[in-house]
Amino acid sequence: MKPTTKFILLHPSIQKQAGTGGSVGGAGGAPHPHHRLWLFTLLSLLSFAFTFSLFTTLPYSRTTASSATAAASSPPLPKPVFDALLHYAGTTSNSTNPSRMSSAELNSIASVLRRCSTPCNLLVFGLTHETLLWHALNINGRTTFVDESAYFISKLEEKNPGIEAYDVQFTTKVSDLHELIEYSKSERRNECKPVQNLLFSECKLAINDLPNHVYDVAWDAILIDGPRGYFPKAPGRLSAIFTAGVLARSKTSGADKTHVFVHEFDREMERVSSNEFLCSENLVETVGLLGHFVVEKRNHRVNNFQFCRKPPSSAAETE
Repeated sequence: MKPTTKFILLHPSIQKQAGTGGSVGGAGGAPHPHHRLWLFTLLSLLSFAFTFSLFTTLPYSRTTASSATAAASSPPLPKPVFDALLHYAGTTSNSTNPSRMSSAELNSIASVLRRCSTPCNLLVFGLTHETLLWHALNINGRTTFVDESAYFISKLEEKNPGIEAYDVQFTTKVSDLHELIEYSKSERRNECKPVQNLLFSECKLAINDLPNHVYDVAWDAILIDGPRGYFPKAPGRLSAIFTAGVLARSKTSGADKTHVFVHEFDREMERVSSNEFLCSENLVETVGLLGHFVVEKRNHRVNNFQFCRKPPSSAAETE
């Protein structure tokens, strides 16, 4: 819950006292020492109230700063602990439930986190069985979760203080996949450009209602494991994949390359969207149901309106 700004109301008698005789100390006289002390006390209280109100109305800045400080001061995760977390997560995965990752899929993502030369910035779309695992493996970095359910986000934060997570209202549908792909092509030079500030984008595929700071982070890795995409009216992952492609290409700092993982890559929406916005030439491996892309950032001063060097030219190529 966001704190409410508090206001201080001055009683009318104070105004009367201040206005009597044209000065605080009486007509034409110097302020009485008692009045000077009273004024000093009042000004101190007002200053304190203003400062307190300022900080209580900026809960994110305060929370983010404390989380970043805590992450920076955390000791490195020992390799045996890192490996043990992966081992037990892998052995408890259910091969009959594709929403849970296999041991090989988990290791593919973990290897990227392990290789980060600096603490990793990891952006995860979807709350899954592996949510706490990603937070733990990247304990020295920044891990941000995005999900379609405000309820699940609040429960996650309630049970795990310190986790950074946000809910998003997705407006796309799985059944609209090909229509939205065609729309994005028609807007490639305008709202759906591969390099842009998503905060100001009007593209139907763009996720532009996250907190401002999310768009300023140089993400090292982006995992797309949500939202739901297994029935026609589900939002699907088209918007998440498009947004990941733009974030990777629009970076102005950090590593030149961004690792983008798409889970359940065997489904039509994930496969077609990935080929369109992450590009088949950037696909470095497929492990189980996980597609691993490496996308390079681009020069902002060069007008390039194509996501891929060789864009898919037909439905047959995207499928």
